[in-house]
Amino acid sequence: MVKPAQISLKIRQGFILVFVLVIALPALFFSIGRAYHASLVDATEKTLEAHLYSLISEVEFLEDGIEMPRTILAPELNRINSDTFALIYQGQSLVWYSESAVNLSISPIFDDSEAGAAEFKLVEYGDQKYWQLSLTVILGNADYSQHARFILLRDNKALVELMSGFRNTLINWMLVMGVIIAALMAIGFIWNARPLQRLDKEIKEIEAGKIEKITGIYPKELLIIKSDLNLLLDSQRRQKERYRASLSDLAHALKTPLAVLKSSKLADDEDAQEQLDRINAMIEHQLKRAATGASDTWKKQTLIKPVLDSILNAMKKVYHDKDITFNSQCTEKIAFLGDKTDLMEILGNIIDNACKACKTRVEICVRFDKSQTLALEIEDDGPGIPEHQRSELLKRGSRLDTYEAGHGVGMAIVSDLVNSYHGTMEIGSSKFSGARFLIEFNYEKN
Repeated sequence: MVKPAQISLKIRQGFILVFVLVIALPALFFSIGRAYHASLVDATEKTLEAHLYSLISEVEFLEDGIEMPRTILAPELNRINSDTFALIYQGQSLVWYSESAVNLSISPIFDDSEAGAAEFKLVEYGDQKYWQLSLTVILGNADYSQHARFILLRDNKALVELMSGFRNTLINWMLVMGVIIAALMAIGFIWNARPLQRLDKEIKEIEAGKIEKITGIYPKELLIIKSDLNLLLDSQRRQKERYRASLSDLAHALKTPLAVLKSSKLADDEDAQEQLDRINAMIEHQLKRAATGASDTWKKQTLIKPVLDSILNAMKKVYHDKDITFNSQCTEKIAFLGDKTDLMEILGNIIDNACKACKTRVEICVRFDKSQTLALEIEDDGPGIPEHQRSELLKRGSRLDTYEAGHGVGMAIVSDLVNSYHGTMEIGSSKFSGARFLIEFNYEKN
């Protein structure tokens, strides 16, 4: 009854976990990586700007060119093995370069840019990529001036190495975060599912007939469900009590008129007596059918073996003169999801008919397979039931035997009970050439 809900809950929990681990964390990793890369590029630009303005402040104007101090302020530009380089061009001629650019061999591409407009971009010279900041300035005084282009370069390998180290660190932390998040979510799912598990346990105890209402303490999200279920249970109990009271009154009201009629002169007539017996049988049938728990929403679990053993013991006494061999196969744990009275009515009627029809053998097999199907199979070695008469057997008042006892309503009671439990009944031929009754209840739908 609650299994589909439990499965659905597990599927939703698994989907959330997969979403977090497969989509959310990788998206977070990508976003953080992009943000860190942007910050590295911005820091590179700021560093090159600082070097650029430092160079501009140190340059000295001469009529025949420019002059730079032997050692400049930026230490990165004074190291030969540095990843940062500085170049100064006048026109197309290189007029100065930093010590770090001694081994640098490039031919910058000059864009037509206005003086005073800095340009920062990623460029590629040969097979190597650089971040380039270029600025054209006007050097000189009021009498004489000249243009000079300052170019600052930084090897992109430095940024790539920083980015690679950051990604490795980020991956490790993401893995740790993934494990922690998965563990926390699993704990959270288990903790949040505990009220549902307790509710499921109480519902199963109600189905088993151990308790009559839900009494556990639950969070406010489940209080409405708890209240509604208890109201439903109370309503069904009251309805069942009213049915029983009405049936008791009906039985008492009909008992006296039938007794008077059966003792009157009218009963001397065989046809009239037969009709009175049939009326009495039909009343008993309807009373039994209405009094059963088959329509009860909350099904009880009834162990089949004790009921079957009780019926077989009774049949051995009733039919002791036939010396019937009974062979029953039923394990201790197989249960019928329904009322004990209904199970006794179903098995009792069919086994009784089998005992009447058999020669010396009746077999009963009860099994419960992996498809959650309960099967009750009863076979005998009697004359069997012709195929064209099998449907007639289930009609009220119809009889295919010639026994004096009974009024043809037993199999109708069985058919009604099986249908009320959403089961199926099949009538066929047994392996002994007698009759075979197969009743199946599928509990996977419940």
